[in-house]
Amino acid sequence: MPARYRADHIGSLLRPAELLQARRVKTSAAELGRIEDKYILEVLERQKQLGFRVFTDGELRRINFMSDFNEAVEGIDDSDNLLRSWQASRSASGTQPSRVPGIVVDKIKQTRRLTEHEFVFTKQHSPGDVKVTLPTANQFPAIYYKKGISDKVYPTYSDFLQGIVPIIKAEIQALVNQGAQYVQIDAPRYSYYIDPKWRGYIKNEMGLDPEQALDEAIRADNACLEGAKRSGVILAIHLCRGNNRSQWYAEGGYDAIAEKLFGQLNVDTFLLEYESERAGTFEPLRFVPRNKTVVLGLVSTKLPEVESLDDLARRIDDASRYVPLENLAISPQCGFASTMEGNLLTEEQQWQKLKLVVDAARKVWGSN
Repeated sequence: MPARYRADHIGSLLRPAELLQARRVKTSAAELGRIEDKYILEVLERQKQLGFRVFTDGELRRINFMSDFNEAVEGIDDSDNLLRSWQASRSASGTQPSRVPGIVVDKIKQTRRLTEHEFVFTKQHSPGDVKVTLPTANQFPAIYYKKGISDKVYPTYSDFLQGIVPIIKAEIQALVNQGAQYVQIDAPRYSYYIDPKWRGYIKNEMGLDPEQALDEAIRADNACLEGAKRSGVILAIHLCRGNNRSQWYAEGGYDAIAEKLFGQLNVDTFLLEYESERAGTFEPLRFVPRNKTVVLGLVSTKLPEVESLDDLARRIDDASRYVPLENLAISPQCGFASTMEGNLLTEEQQWQKLKLVVDAARKVWGSN
């Protein structure tokens, strides 16, 4: 399927200092909303100036890329969370700890929509098509389930997953019905199946067969997408290897999951991390069906150095050996701020990199 947008981006943008400070000092909800509105209008305008044709609110209303779920449900406790080690990029040093943002302690009960408050404002003010991002249902069992606590309410990981699927499915349906042109599921948990370390974790710590768990993950995402397809709407999934303060937690190419993932996921578009050797080669793209689009995440959001336009064009040409050029697009490899603290680069460097994405699209395809 020919790409509708040659220049794309994953969604999250660095939070301006005023917004970060307002969250730190627990500003009133009304004042925080005013500050969020102000900067969302600014990032929408900046995206327009750069030449993008699809727009996000930068996830500026979120604490992290999946906090819209936490804030819309009961049953998650963020006071008893776990430390996880992340691999540092060249912009950081060593291995850094990060806390899991919650543990499931009771049956999940939805109390409000996840993204309605975000989408209504963005749609009203967007200069063009609107993309809304959602966390995959698979995000939560992998990290929110703590044995000895969570299994008292959900006996298995699968039970917890099945409690989440209807919530994500309903949100996707609601967004499409409200007129969202682009719904993107963020799915870093698929990286568990490409990294031997994390495959071992699935087997030894979670007590699951990795291949069976992969099959269940695909079924869960397809269940969330079921019935959402409409003419003019893009349903997409983004895969990365972790993104937290310029760090990652997984490495490895797509080879181990490519045939199943690309062949079975009922999406129109795959947004794939490809900015470094951590992501492997383009060869697994041979499994992508010809009616799908691949957005190549070639520009790093973890490092401040701006990539070479010629190198990006060369890499797109390399990828076109496996996916027709008309079915390709370009983006950064992940968001710039999967957590509100953001990656280790400046806002100006962020915008330079996004300009580069548009420039590369125009150089290769003659349009953005």
